[in-house]
Amino acid sequence: MALQDDVSQDRNMRVMARWRSTARVLVEALPYILQYDSKTIVVKYGGHAMQEGITEDFAQDIVLMKQTGIEPVVVHGGGPQIGEMLKRLSIPSNFIDGLRVTDEAAIGVVEMVLTGSINKQIVSGINAAGGRAVGISGKDGNLILARKLERTRIDPATLERKPVDFGFVGEPEKISPEVLRRIMQSDLIPVIAPIGVGKKGETFNINADTVAGAVAGAMLAERLVLLTDVEGVLDQERKLIPKLSVAEARALIQGGTIRGGMIPKIETAIEAVEAGVKAAVILDGRIPHVLLLELFTEHGAGTLITAE
Repeated sequence: MALQDDVSQDRNMRVMARWRSTARVLVEALPYILQYDSKTIVVKYGGHAMQEGITEDFAQDIVLMKQTGIEPVVVHGGGPQIGEMLKRLSIPSNFIDGLRVTDEAAIGVVEMVLTGSINKQIVSGINAAGGRAVGISGKDGNLILARKLERTRIDPATLERKPVDFGFVGEPEKISPEVLRRIMQSDLIPVIAPIGVGKKGETFNINADTVAGAVAGAMLAERLVLLTDVEGVLDQERKLIPKLSVAEARALIQGGTIRGGMIPKIETAIEAVEAGVKAAVILDGRIPHVLLLELFTEHGAGTLITAE
């Protein structure tokens, strides 16, 4: 009997230790919860992170953010899923400088995948975690008025710079923040598919990072969070750089430390900060609950970019 009492007492002590640990975590998070109270945070959730479906960790993070007083806005991509659907329909995928050329045959598929399949998966995941999310695209309420993307490149044969036609690929011309504010005033979490509408009613496929940055700037968000598949910006020794100013980030691009696919993400972060966003951060979306680690702990979890 005494042995059973000792075992029971030991079990109770371990349970109490776990509870005390949980209480300490909540107390440590309190200053950050107060810091972000009623502040807008725009989160870009990448298509690569969603290939296995929306993760429960991500949905729980978004719901907890909302419950602690933060106003989260989710913008999602879907490149891999679009590519898979185009392949299934025998529609060729062409890329120029990393951007998908979206012709008339492809734009319908792009809109279907982004606004239908992916958007609703994210909405359903957040709702299943206890939140109240609503899915929209940039066409709803003219949230994202877009123009055709214009780029040039050097013709290797003539060495002349010539325009490149990306088809129905666009870039944001104007964001209407009042559309999002009305949704958020209804205590809902907006989930945005990166589809814009042109002046003549055209449908444009827009890079999700670009949309997230433009939305964050228009909302004067407290923070822009770009979830990706790397831990952040790495230095020449492949070590994480926890914080950069806009000037430092530009210098790293010019010096070649920041290169490849990280360049457009950093440029998006810089543009957002210069538009009035307090800070932008590059995070590794593969880390469980990385949003909570970044927002509610002293250490953070990625590379933070600020004006100075």
